[in-house]
Amino acid sequence: MPTSNSIWQQLTGLLRSIQPCQLCHADTQHWHQVCEDCWKSLPWQRQALQRQGINIIAPCRYDYPLNRIIQQYKYQQQLQFQPLLSGLLSTLKLPQKIHAIVPMPISTERLAERGFNQSLLIAQDLAKQLNVPIWQPVTRLKQHAQKGLSRLERMSDIQQQFKLTPPDPVRYRHVLIVDDVVTTGSSIQALHNCLIELGCQQISVACLAVAEV
Repeated sequence: MPTSNSIWQQLTGLLRSIQPCQLCHADTQHWHQVCEDCWKSLPWQRQALQRQGINIIAPCRYDYPLNRIIQQYKYQQQLQFQPLLSGLLSTLKLPQKIHAIVPMPISTERLAERGFNQSLLIAQDLAKQLNVPIWQPVTRLKQHAQKGLSRLERMSDIQQQFKLTPPDPVRYRHVLIVDDVVTTGSSIQALHNCLIELGCQQISVACLAVAEV
């Protein structure tokens, strides 16, 4: 006899099969609320890249149409794209034995502007999938405009934005940093340095998309 959970899954699958794709609206949903053609048309890369000497795994390049989707998600509160974005991370071959996920923190000013931390939302979906906790041992101070600063000045400014929260007895050996888009990797490096200071022995990094520099 089917369980209530299996019945719900069947009903959910049936409903998605008749709903229009969130991107083209011309075909029905197939992969994470988009149709098969739109899913295949995303700027896939599925390879590790390096920024600031740190390996970063990402399913896609920061290119059309994903760049517009992420921008609408972050700046226009188009949260209907979250299943798609979380679905992109689920395609990655992640390292084994991750003990916790660390979402890229944003400042309280950015949080007030957007109403949410986009990296935290997608990290929460991935944490459920992997059955690991979310860990937020680092806060981010006000993010300043960096126009006119040299490369070294920008890196120093970003590093100073990241601060350890009050002492926490919880420690994790292997953590996964999750961010939405990585460009120069300066924020990743700053957070990476804080986690090293906390005693993390292995730090992996995943993001939705990597932009060209």
